Amino acid sequence: MSRENPQTQVFMINLKIRRFDPDENRSWIQKYTLEASRIMRFVDLLRKINDEQDPTLAWVSSCEHGQCGTCSMKVNGKPLLACELLVENAIYYFRTDTFYIEPLNVAPVIRDLIVDFTKAYDRVDQVKPYIIKPVLPRSEGDEFPITPQELERYVNATRCINCFCCAAACISSHETFLGPNAMLNSIVRVMDPREQEKEQRLKILYGYQGVCRCHSSRACSFVCPKEIDVAHFIALAKEGRITKLKS
Repeated sequence: MSRENPQTQVFMINLKIRRFDPDENRSWIQKYTLEASRIMRFVDLLRKINDEQDPTLAWVSSCEHGQCGTCSMKVNGKPLLACELLVENAIYYFRTDTFYIEPLNVAPVIRDLIVDFTKAYDRVDQVKPYIIKPVLPRSEGDEFPITPQELERYVNATRCINCFCCAAACISSHETFLGPNAMLNSIVRVMDPREQEKEQRLKILYGYQGVCRCHSSRACSFVCPKEIDVAHFIALAKEGRITKLKS
């Protein structure tokens, strides 16, 4: 499985990657075997495949620092960011050197590991993840002061990068539920003291595709790369407690 020197440890990794060719409308599993050092990330493995074995393998990444969410995919069934998963951690966590990699199931696949995130974002856009009607500043100037107490109430939720890992892990239907990250985006704005318009958000949050569709499996919290307890915020919404957290 690996060479013994811990400083230069090299693993023989097997990647079974779900491929998709839109021109032929064909899907298949392709296996790649490659040497990998223990601190290589999975984006590095995919790049190594492109450079050394198969330039046709399609995948996408941008920042590769866990901030943009573009490299999200499933590894052995778990949605995660490929830029954050190290080889040695993957072997320890999954207890294998063989990894099945597939695209997230939150939107149509464009090619191989690339999905059409514009379709996934359609669900987020429905909750209007921006300030609709800002509260006027409490003092002169353009700044709106927020107290540490106000910020602390919902700051963790604002760390969401919309990588859609939570949506991919969610056991609720994508057809009837806008998704945990969409709900989180809505909840953040309901709790935001700078936002004056709450009625529109509450109508969506408690509507047909809102929090009532959540099955409370907590899968969203389990897979979140930013370690946000998404299920906690959704539970607060279900209990009608988010409106009580604002000033």
